[in-house]
Amino acid sequence: MGIDLSRRLRKIWRPVMMRNPAEALPVRSAAVASTPVARTRARSIAFPIEAKIIGLALSFRLVTAMVGFIANVTIPDYQDQGFHVMEGPNAFWDRFARFDSGWYHGIADKGYRFVEGSRNNLAFFPAYPKLMGLLGRALGGMQPDFYFAGILISWLSFALAMPLLYRLARMDLSVEGAIRTTIYAAVFPSAYFFGVVYSEALFFLMLVSAALALRRRAWMWGAAAAAVMTATRVNGVMFLPALALIAWDAAGDSTRDRRAAILATAFGLVGIGGYSLYVYSLSGNPFEWYDSITRWGYHPGGNPIAGLLRIGEALLTRPMQFIGTERMAPYDTLNAAAAAGALLAVPFIWQRFGRGYAAIVVFGLALPLSSGQYEGLGRYCSVLFPLPMLLGSLNGEARHLSLIAGCVMFYTLGVVLFGNVHPLF
Repeated sequence: MGIDLSRRLRKIWRPVMMRNPAEALPVRSAAVASTPVARTRARSIAFPIEAKIIGLALSFRLVTAMVGFIANVTIPDYQDQGFHVMEGPNAFWDRFARFDSGWYHGIADKGYRFVEGSRNNLAFFPAYPKLMGLLGRALGGMQPDFYFAGILISWLSFALAMPLLYRLARMDLSVEGAIRTTIYAAVFPSAYFFGVVYSEALFFLMLVSAALALRRRAWMWGAAAAAVMTATRVNGVMFLPALALIAWDAAGDSTRDRRAAILATAFGLVGIGGYSLYVYSLSGNPFEWYDSITRWGYHPGGNPIAGLLRIGEALLTRPMQFIGTERMAPYDTLNAAAAAGALLAVPFIWQRFGRGYAAIVVFGLALPLSSGQYEGLGRYCSVLFPLPMLLGSLNGEARHLSLIAGCVMFYTLGVVLFGNVHPLF
């Protein structure tokens, strides 16, 4: 039975796995192949692989939305978050807007406001909410329009990031390995953030775009993507050293290309620098965005592995008591497990893809791990594209079926918990 299932799966996926989809078509006689109907059918099938990936990515977002909707109508919300997409509760649309989504909506609708000594929205970097504001006003400027704009930006960013990730993976992997990479990126346990009103999808698009451009020595494209990346999320600047390594290695021995690589990655500072100047104009402190972050209990600069060790000790010495009695323990465990798994993968990423990709993971997690909080570690891992690339590079069909099944299980769990307002964010 297992052998028959394996053969069927290979038969189904073989046309998708091949470099040229037309190669998967059965051989027919010249007379049949030359008919108008056959020619029309061939043209309709021969879409580029990138177009197929975009279509599948959007379809996956729809499926995830329906799963979340069913969860919302069958499982009571864990808590009242105090805001809705519409004027009142809506079981379908509210699952797209949880926790930080309300802050993004506030920036999109009313802009930034500085409140001295208190939590304020300067902690949220501008690229995503400002795009929400522009598109939301184009859609009508009402409260739901801004949320719809955020959903649309996230979905389109995710759909565009997937074919770019495929192209990036193809520089190191076979066609099959590159396709598997996109699958793992889509079903990563915390990848549900790519479909909601959060900045993860836009950040992921910019990070993958920057890495792809720099590896191809498209320096201006890489510089622009890096600048938008650092203007999208607070830890975006931490990725610049890793991108610099990628660009330097891609430049080879050319002095001119090495100079261009340095300038391209340095241009990434324009994003965070421009936002800091804007923050200065509001508050008199260019780093008020950092002070605002600390008012949520984040204090970067601590021991980056101390928190993971605390979780590990609790799980080893009193797992049932820890998870069963402490309110945040299940969510902290899921977040910490994602970060720990990512760090354990670093040596293998370095060996398989080089130091630049290993640095993406290390620098991408350095700031959140040093902050003393577990919140957000899972979604910080979701944008680390070397992780799905490493999984996609593995051999063995049974291994991939098992890994994808496990990812889908935890992905679905995350969709349900996040959509029902559990503190998994």
